[in-house]
Amino acid sequence: MGSPWAIGAAEGGHKDILPQLGTFDDFDRLLNVARALGIEIAMDMAFQCAPDHPYVTQHPQWFRHRPDGSVQYAENPPKKYQDIYPFDFETSDWRALWTELKSIIDFWIARGVKIFRVDNPHTKAFAFWEWLISATKHDHPDVIYLAEAFTRPKVMHRLAKLGFSQSYTYFTWRNTKEELTEYFTDLSQGPGRQYYRPNVWPNTPDILPETLQSGLRPMYAARLILAATLCGNYGIYGPTYELMESAPREPGSEEYRDSEKYQLRHWTLQQPDSLWSLIARMNRIRRENTALQADTGLHFCKIDNEQLIAYLKTDTGSANVILTVVNLDPHQPQSGWIDLDVGALRIDADQPYQVHDLLSDQRYIWRGRRNYVLLDPQRAPAHVFRLRRRVRSERDFDYYL
Repeated sequence: MGSPWAIGAAEGGHKDILPQLGTFDDFDRLLNVARALGIEIAMDMAFQCAPDHPYVTQHPQWFRHRPDGSVQYAENPPKKYQDIYPFDFETSDWRALWTELKSIIDFWIARGVKIFRVDNPHTKAFAFWEWLISATKHDHPDVIYLAEAFTRPKVMHRLAKLGFSQSYTYFTWRNTKEELTEYFTDLSQGPGRQYYRPNVWPNTPDILPETLQSGLRPMYAARLILAATLCGNYGIYGPTYELMESAPREPGSEEYRDSEKYQLRHWTLQQPDSLWSLIARMNRIRRENTALQADTGLHFCKIDNEQLIAYLKTDTGSANVILTVVNLDPHQPQSGWIDLDVGALRIDADQPYQVHDLLSDQRYIWRGRRNYVLLDPQRAPAHVFRLRRRVRSERDFDYYL
């Protein structure tokens, strides 16, 4: 809309398309092709403006001003966005402003967009979001609002209570076994589980975390698998992730050096080291296993190595059980003994059972609670096992019990 980063430009505002990106006919064709492939197009919705956005001159009363009369640029501590003007949601002309912003959402819904990734909603008025989401969902209950908010936990939970369908999380900065276990236990079992629907991202257009600046393929693979198996909703910023771009803007920065925020980029996806095949396989595994499609049924397992993390996802309705084991060390092979509560899984402790690695398609026969795993990050940083409660025999036709 307006510009690649959705904040308008001299060429137009939030209801326009930058000419270099194409026309509305091109946009309609994109939506149609995506639907034919079973893909929904999500739109980045940034309710703020570039200095040359048409709103700035047409409706100056909609923006915050300093005492000297100049427009106040946006800030989201510790960042200062001197090229962005924020709306004043409490302006005396707030009714006209709110109505216009809702008309932007209505405009793109009418064109076929039903998913909106909302930029920095925590820097806007909460009353506005409550009104906008309620009004939108009254007419379009299937619209999804994703809150792109990395801020204090209470604020993130408040946004969820206001009606955001999904919310960003701190997964990007949770790296150790202890951090991941504590955080996802709280997300899946804590008091917010009834209203806070998490969406985890290994990276974002704004954030290249330090862990990925290593450029190590095992790290990229491990973070992808963690995101895809710990949470019912996940995403990646690709093809940046797919091609493992790892150069920061400067030392100590968590921003990409070659950011699409500042330039139009053309990608060569057919690279031999691309992660596309792993991404495709993980998405297929998620589609085929209902346990991975929800945030409930998560249970962390004991494993006697701090560099290995293991957890179960269970869907009681379908009896689908997935056991994921990830090597958090991108450099060295790690091994350990995993302790499974076979009684809770309704597995006979005295009988063998099968674990089928959906990543490698290898099958292993386990017995009892404690079983050994070894993961070499250069070969495979993780196992994603589907548990089969019984081993097939010549007397056993139903293999998938």
